Amino acid sequence: MPSRMDNSSNPPHPVRLLLALLLAAAFLLPSLASPGQAGAVTWNVKGGGFGHGIGMSAYGAYGMGLDGYKYGRILRQYYRGIQIRKLGKQRNIKVLLDVDSTPWFSGASRACGRKILPRLRYSAGLGPKGIFLKGAGGKPLKKCGRVLRTNANKSVVFQGLGRYRGGVEIKRGGGSLYVINNVPVNLYCRGVLSKELIPSWPLETLKAFALAARSIGLSSKGTHDGFDVYPDTRSQVYGPISSEYPQTNRACAKTASQVLMYGGKVAVALFSASSGGHTESVQNVWYGDPVPYLRGVPDPWDKVSPYHRWTYRFTPARMNSLLGSYVSGRLKAVKITKYGVSKRVIWARLYGTRGVTKIRGDSLQYALGLPDRLIFSIFKR
Repeated sequence: MPSRMDNSSNPPHPVRLLLALLLAAAFLLPSLASPGQAGAVTWNVKGGGFGHGIGMSAYGAYGMGLDGYKYGRILRQYYRGIQIRKLGKQRNIKVLLDVDSTPWFSGASRACGRKILPRLRYSAGLGPKGIFLKGAGGKPLKKCGRVLRTNANKSVVFQGLGRYRGGVEIKRGGGSLYVINNVPVNLYCRGVLSKELIPSWPLETLKAFALAARSIGLSSKGTHDGFDVYPDTRSQVYGPISSEYPQTNRACAKTASQVLMYGGKVAVALFSASSGGHTESVQNVWYGDPVPYLRGVPDPWDKVSPYHRWTYRFTPARMNSLLGSYVSGRLKAVKITKYGVSKRVIWARLYGTRGVTKIRGDSLQYALGLPDRLIFSIFKR
């Protein structure tokens, strides 16, 4: 997504909208390869991939699906040593949708143990002794204690956000209220797949991501105060019922309650958009401890990605402007001194007119605005 498709140097939960990626590719890719002025000195940066490169590659999984591979084989390509298991009981995911001082909702039949009317709007208030349920006119109806909780087996409408599967939880969050969608994990899958993937992709690819989506949600439990995941790329993108598609819902249904396990625990099933031909070991991207099932592996199926290979070109003035805080003097050369298993840059040296400095791979990527730190060469001509 994160999304674990996020490019952050800290390990959030994976992801980026691939539909937006495809649309962007149509406009962005030609400009990446456009030459500078004839005869002008130009810095060329050649690389590949889009995202952090850890775990499953979305375009690689798409390519495997096109080649007829089943979802279990796809998952085992990217997460080595994982096991596919079915949950023994229903699990819920708590998604932080909003932070609001006066949240409104409708569609629920019970809240705080009291019957309410689904057709009416209700709200929550914060009092000296906790949360209380309010009616449409603002009248207090019931003390709820620390959490206002509705039934979570159908759907509810969050005012200004849309209709979501599951139910409502509202609790104190700082000086305001956390507005949380408490949703069964199989229904959470529907909200994720419709936002993270292209619904016309092969069903086996969608099924592989259904397991990854559930695993990311469940492995995030206990990582935040009062909720499990965000509805965006800090975790993985999650949307309302109106964003769902029949094909992505079908993938969730056909893999109901299945998750990825490693060592008896739900796996942190990171994924990114495009690997550039080889995924990367997690410790080489986020500079932490290695994870056995998140090690770099070959990914020849990523060749279908519009970001499989790219070239950026910069004028010397632009290159010095972008790297100015890292370079001593004017930039003369860049030498990559340490690669990961996939040619993703871990460390590089910047040779300036006043000396040599070091730069970490993530800093180099972000300074130049590259879609990935999978860099094959940086040279001036």
